[in-house]
Amino acid sequence: MTILDMLGQSAILTVLGVGIVFSFLFIVVVVVSQFERVFKPRGSKEAPIATAPQSTGVSPQLVAAITAAVVEYRKSN
Repeated sequence: MTILDMLGQSAILTVLGVGIVFSFLFIVVVVVSQFERVFKPRGSKEAPIATAPQSTGVSPQLVAAITAAVVEYRKSN
């Protein structure tokens, strides 16, 4: 077996191995996305947590009270 034959065989094995790994990863991505679609809880849309801009007109205690009221409201609904 010459060096060119071995290089050709190694190139074929490399391409075959990369293709198999890529195919497996693609299948995993598809399966995980389908599981997410099937097992996604209904009605659990969580809003992203955003920081409120600092204003001088509202006291921090009032902001804390409103935030607590909103959290309690979201828990019950």
